[in-house]
Amino acid sequence: MHSFFTNTQDELRAAYALSFDRNWPGWLGGILIAVIALMIFIWNVPWGVAGGYQNWGDWAYYWMGAAEARPEMPWINTLSVSNLGIFFGALASALLSRQFAFRRAPRIEYAKGLVGGCLMGAGAALAAGCNVGGFYTAVGIFSIGGYAMMIGLGVGAFIGLHYLLWEMEHLAHLSGGGKTENKPSKRDWSQIQPVMGVFLLGGGIAAFYFYSAFDLTKIGGLLFFGLLIGVVMHRSRFCFVRAFREPFMTGDADMVRAVAVSLIVFGFGAAVIKWNWIQPPEMGVFHPWIGSLAGGLLFGIGMLLAGGCASSTLWRAAEGHSKLMIAMVAFALSNPATHMLIAATGLKPYLGAKMFMPAILTWHVALPLFVAILLLWVLVAGWNEKTEKLIIF
Repeated sequence: MHSFFTNTQDELRAAYALSFDRNWPGWLGGILIAVIALMIFIWNVPWGVAGGYQNWGDWAYYWMGAAEARPEMPWINTLSVSNLGIFFGALASALLSRQFAFRRAPRIEYAKGLVGGCLMGAGAALAAGCNVGGFYTAVGIFSIGGYAMMIGLGVGAFIGLHYLLWEMEHLAHLSGGGKTENKPSKRDWSQIQPVMGVFLLGGGIAAFYFYSAFDLTKIGGLLFFGLLIGVVMHRSRFCFVRAFREPFMTGDADMVRAVAVSLIVFGFGAAVIKWNWIQPPEMGVFHPWIGSLAGGLLFGIGMLLAGGCASSTLWRAAEGHSKLMIAMVAFALSNPATHMLIAATGLKPYLGAKMFMPAILTWHVALPLFVAILLLWVLVAGWNEKTEKLIIF
């Protein structure tokens, strides 16, 4: 007979294998991300990512003497802390699943990471948000700018994919087929990686209590929520780029379904929060529709070149992808630079007004319309998956 201790060991091994030996379904990742995003919304404000990059870039310019105002400390800035949580959560997940490795790429891939990161940073500045704050969260909290960015992302992905096709035909000798390489190691880290992952997750949880001890519970909570998102995104390979790229590239609609399911869950939760005044109805609605459309276009091209969006750049860089590390730095530098350019040129008034769907259409119309648009997206993607009418490869 199995002892209680032996049985517990077996259960823990089975739970570990289920969690870290194979990837989670995309739809599960989408639902979990929606739930965590709703927690962030109730805890503080709607989830965003670009602002964290901006904080890092602001510090770079401050250190270089290009900015006079001292930015908020990265470990105090709410969006920076959330991003750090995503990064270290994904790193812990990669270690626990023995998937961390420093991955090198051909030189042209680094150039694409640099250009792609710059385009994403600029696009996020124009749209007042990235693929998370400008599209996912914006759509979920009923900001019309989110739909404008959704269109821009689709068009940008289409253009970016055309470039990649051209590159395959004309620059294949430089890209080496676009394959990344794992840096060889003299030591086998496969056994120690899970231990490091456990300590990293434990450190993230301990950090929450550390923040709370200094009356910074809100900041500590955002770090913890970011940690959870990093784990979920890594384990489910949840990636917004795939939702906009695959319909044109392979026809696969799985990530479209996952993002749509996630948005429906998040949107219904956000409607409860806003309609019932748990948070102010127009909280987080600041996306200019013209800027969102133009910014989405730039961002869409950039994420195809970089191979990651604002959120997936974080978790894929944490997994060891050196190209995405370059994209992360480029994003952080170009985003505040574009904000400064917008301010210096007086462009902001021309980017369009923010619009809150329920204020224009009422909640009774906005909510079913929100669902209908997402279902239409899924139906078109499913039709294309079967007919391959939109595939350009």
